[in-house]
Amino acid sequence: MPTAAATLDLPDFDPADITLNGTAFHDTMHDLAARSWLARIPFGYLTLDREAGEFFLRTRAATFPGQLIAALGGVEDGPLRQEIDRNILHVDGADHQRLRNLLNPSFTPRAADRWRPAMREILASLLDPIRASGSTEFVETIAKPYPSLTIATVMGAPATDAMRLHEWSAWIQRQFDAPSLISQRDRIEQAVVEFYEWCDALIDRRRRSPGDDLISTLIAAEAEGDRLNDVELVNLVLDVLIGGVDTTQSQLAHAMRLFATHPEQWQLLGKDPELVPRAVDEVLRHEPVTPFTARLLVDEVEYRDITFPAGTLVMVCSFTGNRDGTGPAEFDITADRPAGRVMTFGAGIHFCVGANLARAELQEALRLLAVAMPGLRLDGDVVLGTVQGIYGIERLPLAWDTA
Repeated sequence: MPTAAATLDLPDFDPADITLNGTAFHDTMHDLAARSWLARIPFGYLTLDREAGEFFLRTRAATFPGQLIAALGGVEDGPLRQEIDRNILHVDGADHQRLRNLLNPSFTPRAADRWRPAMREILASLLDPIRASGSTEFVETIAKPYPSLTIATVMGAPATDAMRLHEWSAWIQRQFDAPSLISQRDRIEQAVVEFYEWCDALIDRRRRSPGDDLISTLIAAEAEGDRLNDVELVNLVLDVLIGGVDTTQSQLAHAMRLFATHPEQWQLLGKDPELVPRAVDEVLRHEPVTPFTARLLVDEVEYRDITFPAGTLVMVCSFTGNRDGTGPAEFDITADRPAGRVMTFGAGIHFCVGANLARAELQEALRLLAVAMPGLRLDGDVVLGTVQGIYGIERLPLAWDTA
């Protein structure tokens, strides 16, 4: 007979603990994973190993709990609720597959490679003013503007709009963080309204004058005679924005923090650019900026002889999942890790559509910076964000050799 999940004796964990980051977060998660594959959290459960995490991410008996988060935040109508309902993360079944079929061709590895020359130009423009100084606050000078300028280029938007895109992304992303949604709903809603107005105008320009950019490509996208309508188009562009700016900024900042504290790894990377793809995978494995994701069960699920009733919230920990069955936990870009074992981009039908673009951005950044910043090291105190929502870095002072 299966055991009811509610009767299990499980360790407790609170993913909303704002004190969790850095070493304290690592230690807490290692301890939990050593005790059980499952922990109890407020309102549900947390998986801690890879197999369980991938099961709940892939099962068709679960959905992304965006509407539940909206309900907790009292978001029942208005532009923000419309955006939440139309977000591809919250669409399942045939409707989701249809949208992915139209979107996927724009985010293949080959499609991402098209933007590498632009990425290099953007990086060079950001690096040139600070290269000779030998130090910088990395978040402000490179990590923040780089993905914003890249997304602006990909969308076919003016570079002058990049910082507005960054601000909108940072605010709209907070819809996935229930405490922020409750306390800062008006500002999140304002960002949605402003983005809709901006994007509608850009789409209108691209309909009249198509270019070699994502929006023009999506306007022309067709699969089996089907095309995107205007509402679907603007919301897919918004999904690309909120999924591709704050995340890449945070992952690049964590990459540089890791290398600054592992100088031998940085030296290896600077000498051998062939290590760049493995270095990106190792960064994604070691410090995922989406350490938790969630699913809401729409049907009863039996897994490992445990019954989880419909309506159960299950969170998946990619931090511990990334370490399960992948060898030594230490940060090591030369380690022989199993291919395709990074959970940072999720799994199943909601696997991150922009994963190839994000990898390309990180690869181009590390390839250039490893040569341009020899002797990389910390140059002051690092200010880490929390692990709620996107796990970012607020301040990262770095120094390097200029001789």
